[in-house]
Amino acid sequence: MPDFVLRTALPHPVEDVFAWHMRPGALERLIPPWENVTIESREGTPASGGRVVFRVRRGPTDIRIEALHTDFEQDRLFRDEQIRGPFTKWIHTHRFEPESGGGCRVEDHVDWELPMGAAGRLLGGSSVEAELKRLFAFRHRRLHDDFGRIARYGGPPLRVAVTGSSGLIGRALCNVLTTSGHTVVRLVRSRDRQTPEDVLWDPIGGTVEEEKLEGLDAVVHLAGEPLLGLRWTEDKKRRIWASRVEGTEHLAGALARLRRPPKVLVSASAVGFYGNRRDKVLSEDAKPGKGFLAELCQAWESATRSAARMGIRVVHLRTGLTLTPSGGALGTLLLPFKIGVGGRIGSGRQYVSWIDHDDLLSLIMHVIHTPSIRNAVNATAPYPVPNAVFTGVIGRVLERPTVIPVPGLAVQALFGEMGKEMLLQGQRVEPKVAEATGFEFMYPGLEESLRHQLGRVKGSEAD
Repeated sequence: MPDFVLRTALPHPVEDVFAWHMRPGALERLIPPWENVTIESREGTPASGGRVVFRVRRGPTDIRIEALHTDFEQDRLFRDEQIRGPFTKWIHTHRFEPESGGGCRVEDHVDWELPMGAAGRLLGGSSVEAELKRLFAFRHRRLHDDFGRIARYGGPPLRVAVTGSSGLIGRALCNVLTTSGHTVVRLVRSRDRQTPEDVLWDPIGGTVEEEKLEGLDAVVHLAGEPLLGLRWTEDKKRRIWASRVEGTEHLAGALARLRRPPKVLVSASAVGFYGNRRDKVLSEDAKPGKGFLAELCQAWESATRSAARMGIRVVHLRTGLTLTPSGGALGTLLLPFKIGVGGRIGSGRQYVSWIDHDDLLSLIMHVIHTPSIRNAVNATAPYPVPNAVFTGVIGRVLERPTVIPVPGLAVQALFGEMGKEMLLQGQRVEPKVAEATGFEFMYPGLEESLRHQLGRVKGSEAD
């Protein structure tokens, strides 16, 4: 009997679930966001006996793992075997069985051995078992969620262009699109990274391979200079403005010149549009605020006007803090909380409008598939919370104290204008448009989102 087994029933045909696992992006979707894993290389496919090389970062140590696909039966199973890595034996068999009523059962079977045989199992076996439960519970939950998204936003395959495809949101969106059966056209800035399907563009210079944009169904524009950093120097602010405002103007202009333009342009924005509004509840019809971020967001959204004038449906995603440990604000916050020195920032009364990373991906699909949605959409969960509550929930999920506050004066001294606008000020935003158009959040509550993203869901068990 295998050392570890986890089974999940899905209300989807076995052929569809198996096909999902064979598509580009499936492996990336199944890697837990809390794990620092990089796919270094891959050759072939499970059907052809392919090979995948991973690099896993654990603290200061890099662990290199090489796995080979050693068995394959269409719509029934495929098997991965570690041929180089930390385990003496690691054989992972993915099984798929049809069930009555048109659904199927997905099973993960893992045979594993640590170095030093029985002594290794005695010393490290319980840790391995706990991590396997955590890992595969997440994988099965994400598989369930992704198929729920596919069921909600089904239809013919789309051709979708994505800018910022190497970023935190863009990378995951591309994987969601390809595993859903859609074609992704990535806009890239370097020929070194360009594949035949990619489109070369220079967002500042304004050049783009326009002929490759003909006939798209949708464009999702996420590219831009990161807002987070130590300080917003004048040079940093110029780069932010140029990449987000001028880059959007150039892209919108290129789309407007096409003979066969896309039906929809989904363009990133941010809840910083509203400025510092304390505890005032803000829906999409609220007026803009003041400050660098508010002015940036207004110009950023206005930069799409040429596309809108040509009849392209334009949607501005005013995104809140996106929860994923893979990066962004939460990825930065986790270390001090894990070592027990996390706490509220400033007064703790400023509101944090947040959204689960997987819910943001679903909302983008919802916007693409909902023709009635135009203009601004608040990409936030329905329950924003004050910063003191936000940090308290992180501590509870991580089982760490949150008693060391970060004084507002220290934040301003260290981070300047960026710290003031992004850490000490806040917005209490509600997703009125998303909810009015039938969008359903998978993780509407802060604690359930954090437990999902950090792999700390209670009650997950393996057979």
